[in-house]
Amino acid sequence: MNHYETVFILNPVLSDTQIAETVKKFEDLIKKNGGKMVSKENWGLKKLAYAIQHKKSGFYHLFEFTAPGEAILPYEQEFGREERVMRFLSVKLDKHAVEWAEKRRTRLKAKA
Repeated sequence: MNHYETVFILNPVLSDTQIAETVKKFEDLIKKNGGKMVSKENWGLKKLAYAIQHKKSGFYHLFEFTAPGEAILPYEQEFGREERVMRFLSVKLDKHAVEWAEKRRTRLKAKA
């Protein structure tokens, strides 16, 4: 099982229900392909550095998960097909990045 992180940006014109549906869809896709969610974060509406699809903002989400390597291709293909997703990036984490992600999560929990 590899450790991954995905950041994706959703269209800013979506309703809260549509955002929740889209996030759940990708969370379920990870589980369906043999993965396990480690954490997920909703970063909220953020201004973009440059316009994407004539939009200047978007809803950011972060998934951290473990999954077998063969599960990533269908996962990323679905991101490409989903019209609600403006951009996405999936990264395989090495042991140092996993440690850093754990520290970041504990810092966020301490602030809350």
